[in-house]
Amino acid sequence: MPLDRRQFLRTGAVAAGAAALAAAPAATAAGRDTARAAAGAVRASAASLYPPVGDGTSVLDHRALLGDVVEPQWYEANIPFVDLPDEAIRDTYYYRWRVVKHALKYTGPDEGWILSEFLGPVGYSAPNGGIVAAAAHHIREARWLRDSRYLDDYIDYWLRGSGAGPKPATDFLNKNTTDWAHQYSFWIADAVVARASADGRWDFAVDRLPELQRQWEGWAPQFDEELGLYWQTPVWDAMEYTASSYQSDDPYHGGDGFRPTLNAYQYGDAKAIAALLRRRSGPGDRDAARRYESRAEALRTSQERLLWDERDRFYKHVMRDGNPDRRRIADREQIGFVPWYFHMAPAENAEAWAQLTDPQGFHAPYGPTTVERRSPWFMHEALDGCCRWNGPSWPFSTSHTLTALANLLIDYPAQPWIGPGDYVAALRSYALTHRKNGSPYVAEAHHPDEDRWIYDGRGHSEDYNHSTFNDLVLSGLLGIRPQPGAEVEIAPLAPAAWDRFAVENLPYQGRNLTVLWDRDGTAYGRGAGLTVWLDGRRIHRQPDLRPVRLPVGRAGRRPALPHLVDDLANVARSGYPAASASYTFALDSPARAVDGQDLHIDTPPSRWTNYQSPRAADWLAVDLGVAVPVSDIRISFYDDGGGVRTPDSYTLEHRTPDGGWAELPGQLRTPALPRRGVLNRVLLERPVTTDGLRLTPVRDGGGGVGVSAWQAWRTEDPRLGAAVLTAGDGRVAVAPGRPVEVVTTVTATAAVTLRPELLAPAGWQVAPRRAVHDERVRAGAVLRTRWTVTAPADLPPDATEPLRLLVHSRLEDGSPAVTGDVAPTRAE
Repeated sequence: MPLDRRQFLRTGAVAAGAAALAAAPAATAAGRDTARAAAGAVRASAASLYPPVGDGTSVLDHRALLGDVVEPQWYEANIPFVDLPDEAIRDTYYYRWRVVKHALKYTGPDEGWILSEFLGPVGYSAPNGGIVAAAAHHIREARWLRDSRYLDDYIDYWLRGSGAGPKPATDFLNKNTTDWAHQYSFWIADAVVARASADGRWDFAVDRLPELQRQWEGWAPQFDEELGLYWQTPVWDAMEYTASSYQSDDPYHGGDGFRPTLNAYQYGDAKAIAALLRRRSGPGDRDAARRYESRAEALRTSQERLLWDERDRFYKHVMRDGNPDRRRIADREQIGFVPWYFHMAPAENAEAWAQLTDPQGFHAPYGPTTVERRSPWFMHEALDGCCRWNGPSWPFSTSHTLTALANLLIDYPAQPWIGPGDYVAALRSYALTHRKNGSPYVAEAHHPDEDRWIYDGRGHSEDYNHSTFNDLVLSGLLGIRPQPGAEVEIAPLAPAAWDRFAVENLPYQGRNLTVLWDRDGTAYGRGAGLTVWLDGRRIHRQPDLRPVRLPVGRAGRRPALPHLVDDLANVARSGYPAASASYTFALDSPARAVDGQDLHIDTPPSRWTNYQSPRAADWLAVDLGVAVPVSDIRISFYDDGGGVRTPDSYTLEHRTPDGGWAELPGQLRTPALPRRGVLNRVLLERPVTTDGLRLTPVRDGGGGVGVSAWQAWRTEDPRLGAAVLTAGDGRVAVAPGRPVEVVTTVTATAAVTLRPELLAPAGWQVAPRRAVHDERVRAGAVLRTRWTVTAPADLPPDATEPLRLLVHSRLEDGSPAVTGDVAPTRAE
C-alpha cells in the first residue's frame, strides 16, 4: 500500500533517497534475496541525501507551494514552509529559497560549501568566489536551513579559511585592508550569534571566539581615537556612487567618512562577542565581556554625538577629510536606519522612521529608495549604468532597513511614527520588485517608481544573492524571534485582519516549530486563533496575535550529520579533476558539470550539454588525476524543455588499471531510470577505487542531453586530519625516475583505529618505508608515515600530478569512512 505522506513526515523519514532505494528491483526472481541483502547493506552504509526532518506537523501541501522546482526533496528536507494570504510575498518566499540553493557552491574537500553572491565568477572575489560584502546577510537568511553543514563551512571560510587569508592592498581590492574578510564592511559576530540563537548550536559559535575577536580587532586601523568612531570608504561599504560620494572629489569610491554602517556593525559585533564570552565563562571571560560591552557603549555615545542630526532627526555620513567642523551631510541616506538593526539606536530617536513612509523621504512603490527624494542627488546619473546607490531600490539596503524596522516594532517601546502595517506594506513592495516578465527574479537594483530592474547584467545579475527576504518573512512578518535560551518569542507583525498564516516545521534549536494563525478555525482545521506546535505536539493556543514567549526545552541529542566531500568538484575549472567530453555545445563546458554548482537556468550557464551533436550518444568523463574510492555518485541532469531533455538511460563506467573502461559493478540506482528534476543517485555495493569516471546519457530517439552537476561523495571521519607534507609552494618535490621520500601525517582528536594509504597516478610507484597496518592512534596524537615515491622517468618538467593520502577508519556507529588529502607535485 502507498505510504501516507502525513505519516511519512510525522515519523521523520524524509531522507527520501534512502527510503526510495527499497524500490529498486532485483534483476531476476532467483537473485531477489541476494539483491535485497546487498541493497540493505548499501543503504546501511550510505549517508542520507538530506537531513532528516524529524517529528513535525503536516498541515500544508508542500509540493503545491513549491511549484515546479528542481529537486523538491531538498526543499522538503531543509526549509520551513509558509502559507500567506498575500501571494506576492508568499511566492517570493519560495523563489528566494531557490536563490539560496543556486548560490550554494561546493568549493572542494578543503573548505566545503560557500554561498556565492554572483552565480558566475567575478574578478574581485576572494578565493573560490566568496565576496564578503553580503556574507552576514547570507548567514541570517540561511540560518533557517535544516542542514547545518552549509553555514558551518561558510562561516569557517571567512574565519579560518581562505576567506580570512591575505589579499593585495590595491585600489581595485581595497587598499585599506590586507585580508579578504575586511575587503568590505562585515558584521559576522552578530550574524553568528543570530544563527546560534536559531539553531541552538552554541558550541560552534563559542569555539569561533578567537577568530571573531581577531576579525573585530582587524578594523582598528580605521578607528579614529579622537572621535571614537570608525571611518570607511563608501565603496568598501559596498556602496559606490552614493549621495555622500558625489559630494567628494571621488564619486566612485566616495570620500572617507564616519558612517552609521561600520560603526553599527562594530557595535553589534562587540555585543555579540561579549555574549559569547559570557556563555563560555572561562578565566578572564567576564572581564573581557565587560571590555567589549564598554567599547560598544562608547561607540554608541560617539555615534549619537557626531552622526545623529538632531534637527533632521536622522543618522548621517560625516566626511573625514577637509571637514574640520565635522559637519554632517545634508542628505538622509537609507544607511541611517542601520543602527536599529543592532538595537544601537535609543528609543527617543524613533522619529527617524517617519521618513520611511514620507513621499519626500524614502517611500516608493518599489522602494524604499537609497536616499531621500528631497536630496538633489536623488537618482543622479542612476540610469546611466550600474551601480549608483543614490535612489534606486537596493535589496542589500532594504534587508538592513526591514530587519531594523522589525526590531523597532517588536523590541522597542511603542511609538507614533510607524506601525506593523507599514512593515507589511514595505515587505510587499519589496516582494513586488522580485519580478521580471511576470516571473520571480532578483537582480542588483530596481527602479523605485517603475516595474523594472535597472542594474541587471545578462549572465551576471541573475538570482543575485546580496540580500535577505525569507528572514524578513520569518523573523519579522511572522515574528519568530530566536532567543539565546531554550525559548522562543512569537510576535507577528502580520495584520490581525488576515484570516490565516502558517509556518510549518521551522528548524528551531533542534526541534520543529509550527505556528498557525486561523481566525475562525476553517482555514487549517486545527482550531481557531494562534496555535503553536513543537515536534508535532501542540504546546500553546491563544485567540489573538499578541506576542508570546514559550519554552521549547532542550532538544534530545541530535545525531551529527556526516562530513562528506565531493571528489569530482573543481570550482577553479583547471587542473584536476579534469572534465572532458566527446562533444560539447559551443556555449557549454564539461568543466561546468563539476564546478560545485547545480544551476538550472540558461544564464549564467553551469552545465555540459551535447546539444546539436552529430552523434547518437556522447560521453562526459572526469579524470581524477589519482585514484580514489567511489561509492556514492549523484547526477543532476539538465532539461530545458526544448532541445535538451532528460535522458532515457545512462551508463556509468570507471577507468580500469589498464586504461580501459568498464561499467561500475553493483550499481543501485534511485530512481531506477533518469527522472527530470530530481537528483539521480547511484550507490555501489562495494567502493571501486579508480582515477576516472565516464557517463554516457542517451535519449532513445536521439537528441540533446545535459548535466548540470555530477558528484562523487565520500564520507570522512571528522575526528581525523590528513595531510601530505609539502614544500613552501604547496607542492611535493619529486625526481623523475628516482625515488624520493614523502611524509604524511594523520592527526586524531579522539582515539581512532586507522590505516593510511598513499596513492599516486598510474605509472608511478609508491611504497611505505615500514609496513602499514591498522593502528590505534590516541587522542591528540599524530601518526607520521614515510613513503618512497618514484615518478616516471619521462615525467614532463611542468607536470603537477597529484598524490592522494587516504586514511581508512570507522565512525562511532561502525560505518566506514575514508579521510583524504591531495597535494600536487613538482618535478625537479
